Amino acid sequence: MQPKADLHTHTTYSDGVLSPKALVDKAKDNGIEILSITDHDSINGVAEAIEYGQKLGVEVIPGVEISTDVEDKEIHLLGYFIDIYNNNLKNYLEFFKSERLNRAKRIIEKLNYLGVSIKIEDVIEKAQNSSIGRPHIANALMDLGYVSNFYEAFDKYLRDNGPAYEKKNHLSVVSAIKLIGDAGGLTILAHPGNLNESILTSLIKSGIDGIEIVHPSHSENQMRFYKGVVNSYFLLQTGGSDYHGGVKNDEDNLGKYFVSPKLVDTMRKLIFKHY
Repeated sequence: MQPKADLHTHTTYSDGVLSPKALVDKAKDNGIEILSITDHDSINGVAEAIEYGQKLGVEVIPGVEISTDVEDKEIHLLGYFIDIYNNNLKNYLEFFKSERLNRAKRIIEKLNYLGVSIKIEDVIEKAQNSSIGRPHIANALMDLGYVSNFYEAFDKYLRDNGPAYEKKNHLSVVSAIKLIGDAGGLTILAHPGNLNESILTSLIKSGIDGIEIVHPSHSENQMRFYKGVVNSYFLLQTGGSDYHGGVKNDEDNLGKYFVSPKLVDTMRKLIFKHY
């Protein structure tokens, strides 16, 4: 079996369905040797996954996914090999967790105005200890019977610029890169999709270390294009399944979208040069 590294997954500590241990189990079952947990604005599941992965023979790389924006477009940056005990990183993530809660309250106010009877407690119950996001609100709307599925919730209420949409507060790209770098990590542009040349160039100039090439949303042509970009600018290439546990119709993606562990070795060498 071809060696596999999946560098983009989510757990119950953000908007995933599986606990860190359950995700490591599933990764093992799908032939993944190296796994990175990259929860949105949270590192709370990483230590547990690393310890459990050692018992199963799955290396877990500490990661995080941080939201930024460029030209009013939301951009996600992945941080790898971060020190999860770095105080600046921990403090920022705690601050952003509170910001996510405030954003959820504003979304709920809009939903109430639209005649949807939903309370913040309904959403907190779904999020439990994770950073609250729109998927938790979507799940609450499903339970309350206002929508029949996750996608209807976004289409009807929560999509970007939808009737209940509220913009996130973001770090700037430069600040996010510095936050990750100061925590000893590498910064990778996540699932760039169809970013225009202006935004892509500005991100490269800002100091990202690489680009996520392999992703379920990328076509073959897009992957070829971004491989050309990383080769031209001497950047890292990474990839993964962006697995959430089936909530986003991605149940079969774990083990299907992956990169070679050799690419992870290249990442380690770059960290050694940095530090």
